Amino acid sequence: MVNLLDEHERTMAFAEVALGQIRSLRQTAVPRNYEIWYVYATGYNAALNKIINETLARSGKLSESDLEQIYETYLSHIKASDRIDKVGARVIGEIDGVMTLITEALGMSTSYDSRLSGANEQLKNARSRDQLKAVIDGLMKSTREMQETNKALESRLMLSKTEISNLQHSLEAIRAESLTDPLTGLGNRKYFDRSIEMAVRSAQASGEPLSLMMFDIDHFKSFNDSYGHLTGDQVLRLVAMSLKQTIKGQDITARYGGEEFAVVLPNTGLRQALTVADHIRRAVMAKELKKKSTGEILGRVTISAGVSILKPGDDTDSLIERADACLYAAKRNGRNRVICETDREYADETRSQVA
Repeated sequence: MVNLLDEHERTMAFAEVALGQIRSLRQTAVPRNYEIWYVYATGYNAALNKIINETLARSGKLSESDLEQIYETYLSHIKASDRIDKVGARVIGEIDGVMTLITEALGMSTSYDSRLSGANEQLKNARSRDQLKAVIDGLMKSTREMQETNKALESRLMLSKTEISNLQHSLEAIRAESLTDPLTGLGNRKYFDRSIEMAVRSAQASGEPLSLMMFDIDHFKSFNDSYGHLTGDQVLRLVAMSLKQTIKGQDITARYGGEEFAVVLPNTGLRQALTVADHIRRAVMAKELKKKSTGEILGRVTISAGVSILKPGDDTDSLIERADACLYAAKRNGRNRVICETDREYADETRSQVA
């Protein structure tokens, strides 16, 4: 009982620290934030504590995007790993059970073969009806036992096949979850990094065009500061919904980080990608933002976009760098616009960076 009480006091102390941090930094007391600060209080995750301390020392607070990035980087993947380990252990358990049954069946088969050989000799030496009957009865008994063993093995194999199939679906679900941004339902940064690498290699091998669009929500920080993080989350979901409604087929859509989004367009030239990007920009601007709690109309959201196209000698980094530079040029030149690497604004931006 003493140990249980000690554990209770210890964990309650961690909980109080977590809630105290949430209260002092005026964060929402949602499970994600509580988990971050509870782990911080325990001190068990040194990397998490280090990044939090550095961020607080630099800016004095943790933004919503900071919290989300910390959670995604230092906590969510651990959960996925734990779940994968559990599923893997169950798969191993199923395999061990089947192997045990197969070993038993092999032993029974060897025994059955031995009995058949012995029965063959007994039949040759049988001199009476009773002797023949005894040999046949023994064979029938051995055959029934063998049939029962085979049926048990078949039944167990069928159950294991179903169980392993279910576990495979679980692994696929965990994998999909680990590559999905929970707030927007789009692919996360990990998904984007994997997907664009594959898309670039495929385009280079086939010679087909490949374009990249990068989007950033204009004045996103002001939404958070003016209306709170829940409204900020609503803005992120609004942009994500516009992307989902516009982007189809083989195109790759992801939340790149914070208020940035990225779309990879295989088999798509620069001009066509510009048209798609502007269509998304207009779709976002057409939606009216309303505060759910009060019904208050908060205005309209706008986004800026940068577009680049894969060139000979490019790699993933250079393709992203040019799209990001185009996006920065769009922000510098008034926002709520799309700029690509052939536009004058992009050339001016790159010249100013060199200078």
